Amino acid sequence: MRPPETTVPESLDPVAHVHVPTAAEAVAEFMGVPRARGMIHLVAAGVATMAGIALLWSAWDAQRPDAFFAAAVYAVGIVGLFGVSATYHRVQWDSPVAEKWMKRLDHSLIFIFIGACYTPLAMLAMPPQVGTRVLMIVWSGAAAGVALKMLWPSAPRWVGVPLYLLLGYVAILFVEELLDGAGPLAVILLIAGAVLYNIGAILYGARWPNPWPTTFGHHEFFHAFTAVGATCHFVAIWLIVLA
Repeated sequence: MRPPETTVPESLDPVAHVHVPTAAEAVAEFMGVPRARGMIHLVAAGVATMAGIALLWSAWDAQRPDAFFAAAVYAVGIVGLFGVSATYHRVQWDSPVAEKWMKRLDHSLIFIFIGACYTPLAMLAMPPQVGTRVLMIVWSGAAAGVALKMLWPSAPRWVGVPLYLLLGYVAILFVEELLDGAGPLAVILLIAGAVLYNIGAILYGARWPNPWPTTFGHHEFFHAFTAVGATCHFVAIWLIVLA
């Protein structure tokens, strides 16, 4: 006679909560990070450096100190963003401490870059009082974001990602001023870049898609969208600086 079968409640069954990795996840874990990790931002850092120098030269040639200062803040922000990201993702870090701080710096530079992007918009394409208010809002938010990433690096993505997006959405409140001061083409480029950034943020949060985990994974899609979005915003800022 067979003994009666016993059923272990799911809450007490350790196997029930074991995550079985997909084939793509298993390959990625075995092979390490994708080979293309950081390459997009490495190329972007080089392009941003040359483009930033050209922007600064043009602003200097126009003999506009305010435009030169705004362009300098923006150039430092975009080169810093892509340069730090490329360094963090491409270097094989032997020191866990150094890698930890580079990761914090990498995430912090996103907030600094957002503030840098707003600087020429607020200084050159908005009335002085409005621009000053925008700079105070955005740079205060950027400082809070840097503090978050430096002091609470393990914060869940649903804390950091919405803060990135909220800072980006500040511009929506000042579309009329931007249309008057920057023109329709610049605003269209700003909107296009914002849409691309948002798509990249969604993919980053979802960790999807991940079609080639050993070569080009979900993080590379995020980097690609940020690079194209930054290109749209660079052209818009170029138009504003040289207006």
